[in-house]
Amino acid sequence: MSPPLASAVYEIRTKFRAPVPYVFRWCTDYTPDDASLEKDEYARKIVKRGRRAVVYEDLYEGPDGWMWSHQEVTLHPPDRWHAESTGSHRHWSLDYTLRPLPDGGTELTLRGVRRPTALGARNPPKARMNKELRQAWANFGHALERDYRKERRAA
Repeated sequence: MSPPLASAVYEIRTKFRAPVPYVFRWCTDYTPDDASLEKDEYARKIVKRGRRAVVYEDLYEGPDGWMWSHQEVTLHPPDRWHAESTGSHRHWSLDYTLRPLPDGGTELTLRGVRRPTALGARNPPKARMNKELRQAWANFGHALERDYRKERRAA
């Protein structure tokens, strides 16, 4: 029997120029269009959506074939949510926390534990994975702030 694959902890922080209630609502409104906001290519299907939970699945074509993941997100309004992701190549346990900033903006802290499956490659180095996470959230942040400005102008 082979030894269990090692887990790795990743953590990033990012800031948004929008208040906590807006950021929470925007970040937890999962849609099939999220890949385009992230500037990535995967197909997303929303399986179930409720007041306190969202379940969705992603399918991504990688260099070595298809990767699939199933996310179960538990919402804890007004400022946090938790996701458990089980997939063909990795498992993630992710905590998202929002904190108001003095300027009216919001800081997001994402902390995740990642474990590859038998199909998955080893965990990437922390610096590389954190860079990828920061880039994805920078892309989300641009879209979030654009939507927030548009909503404020319309009000």
